[in-house]
Amino acid sequence: MQCRRRFLFSGAAALAALAVTGRRRLLAAAPAAAPGDAGTPDGGFEITRTDAQWRQSLTPAQYAVLRHEGTERPYSSPLNDEHRNGVFACAGCRLDLFASRTKFDSQTGWPSFWAPLDHAVATRDDRSFGVSRTEVHCRRCGGHLGHVFDDGPRPTGLRHCMNGVAMTFTPAAA
Repeated sequence: MQCRRRFLFSGAAALAALAVTGRRRLLAAAPAAAPGDAGTPDGGFEITRTDAQWRQSLTPAQYAVLRHEGTERPYSSPLNDEHRNGVFACAGCRLDLFASRTKFDSQTGWPSFWAPLDHAVATRDDRSFGVSRTEVHCRRCGGHLGHVFDDGPRPTGLRHCMNGVAMTFTPAAA
């Protein structure tokens, strides 16, 4: 029985590694923006940089999330506990994304909002890891922010579950 469990676990681990490796290869080969994503009429983003420029302008954690669709560990972002009035912006291009008045405690470990600012984010289908979700990215630079789910509070019923490392916070002027 123990050999069977070890075999099944090893097989599952190998499949997960193949899925991650294949996804990374696809991301590396994919253009920064595909037609129809968001941004300019031709589907590109207003702000584009080379991979080297993104690496230079972002921390390693920001780069992993914003440019390679990584996910930070839950409860690791100081922005999860940010409760002051202000604005959350994209860490990649500084576009204002969410007002603090739409932030709520989703008890998931990531900053969550029931609505973005107008014309701040765009979405696309994300079918990675065999699950269908809706990815949220910055409409100006295409940076991956997180995902949106339909289990949020009123008035929208949405939960924009964002990676705190993908954002910055600016408190409102007193």
